[in-house]
Amino acid sequence: MKNENKAKFSMGFWFSVVVLIENVVAIGMSTVVVTVLNEIFGEWVDISPAVLVFLFSITIGIVLTFFINKLYLAPTMKLNESMSKVAKGDFTVRLEDKMMVKETANMYNNFNLMVEELGSLETIQSDFVSNVSHEFKTPINAIEGYSMLLQGCKDVNKEQLEYVEKILFNTKRLSTLVGNILLLAKLDNKNLQSKRAKFRLDEQIRQCILAQEIQWVEKEIELDVEMEDVEFCGTSELLQYVWSNLLNNAIKFSPQKGVISMRLGIDNGRIVFTIKDNGAGIQEKDIAHVFDKFYQSDSTRKMEGSGLGLALAKRIVEVNDGEIFVQNNQDKGCTFTVKLPVI
Repeated sequence: MKNENKAKFSMGFWFSVVVLIENVVAIGMSTVVVTVLNEIFGEWVDISPAVLVFLFSITIGIVLTFFINKLYLAPTMKLNESMSKVAKGDFTVRLEDKMMVKETANMYNNFNLMVEELGSLETIQSDFVSNVSHEFKTPINAIEGYSMLLQGCKDVNKEQLEYVEKILFNTKRLSTLVGNILLLAKLDNKNLQSKRAKFRLDEQIRQCILAQEIQWVEKEIELDVEMEDVEFCGTSELLQYVWSNLLNNAIKFSPQKGVISMRLGIDNGRIVFTIKDNGAGIQEKDIAHVFDKFYQSDSTRKMEGSGLGLALAKRIVEVNDGEIFVQNNQDKGCTFTVKLPVI
């Protein structure tokens, strides 16, 4: 607090000094000019000293404003722009710290050090997650394989078979989680080289609906689907995960005999896909975090899930130059909207 007050006092002090110098210089220069003009032209020149003071003040003010902007305001705006990039996850930003003003140079140097450290921590974290997740896959696959063998064993009684099924169910969940973590790490580090190709979005979404037929038929959910013929050039295998995840969530949180509405079309030069359910909706405090990694609201903790699905869906949509967002419906449930660029 003391340092902050000291900085404010320092800025105010120097501003006052600049204004005082400007006034002294303006008065001094105007006095000199009036004296010289009177000596040269005598009575032919009749200029009021007040007018000259005014003109010189404006001129000096413009010059000082230019230098202050160049020395202080422009570097501050550049720093603000760079900080915005860092906030969005870009740790490659660097600022040239060879500045005329020592304080600005120090500020830029400290910013570069901070970004470098943040980038190192991000790399270490990503490498750790990726390596650990990769190492998990082998033992999980082994447990899953042996569990499947035990399912077909004649010597296993009914109670033991139930245990085997639980082991198999949880190993599949864990295997899915590890796969999602690896994919998310690759997307975050931009190491995933996925080829873009032209395909029919409406057909891909219909395939996802058919793939989850057992789930929505089991809950007697009514599907209200209207989709235009839409082509898109993007990562087909990745986008399929997005539609499957959104539909799976809608089914999961819809009540028995609920209704899920899906729409696909082009609106205002953008491909728009919406999926709407009539479930309990999302609490207002959770809406801002639904796309965060591993975030689970109180309601989702009661369901199966890892809190990675929507975070992964968001990254995939962003990779395809799109955006995704959610809002609660006025009556019941919520609506997820995906917007993609038209080819």
